[in-house]
Amino acid sequence: MHLQLAVKNAFGQMRDIMDQLTDAQYTQSCATLSGATIGQHTRHIIEMYQCLLTGVSQNMVNYEARQRDIRIECDKEFAASLLAVVETEIHQSNRPLKLYAGFDTETHEQVQLDTNFYREIAYNLEHTIHHMALIKVGLLEISGIRIPEGFGVASSTLKYQRSCAQ
Repeated sequence: MHLQLAVKNAFGQMRDIMDQLTDAQYTQSCATLSGATIGQHTRHIIEMYQCLLTGVSQNMVNYEARQRDIRIECDKEFAASLLAVVETEIHQSNRPLKLYAGFDTETHEQVQLDTNFYREIAYNLEHTIHHMALIKVGLLEISGIRIPEGFGVASSTLKYQRSCAQ
């Protein structure tokens, strides 16, 4: 399916960046990211997909229930292995899901929304691209990193840019 291929391509770009980074660069605090690290953004991306994949067996997803595994943000090889796991596990058929989320910071009240597996993959893909754009900002603090063309750019933007270039 097209969604899974798009995720695979985004993850391939992420692995390309991770292969170029030293362990110190992966965990380096970036001033342009308000002190966050590339590893922290990578962890966030991975854990969103993990929430989806964990919840799908229960026909629900709750992104607020992320594990926040520090090892992902500190160990780029471990993070890369988890990207590969997600790539494999998202190849499932579509099914209805319930999304649980608390949008109000003042209460613990959660809303329940109807969604489906493919819609949540699409959400996670857009979320991934957003965080890749942030990672790209952090990478600009690190010299010598070759950033793949289109890294952190939405597919609709890339298509628009191509149409303007013709």
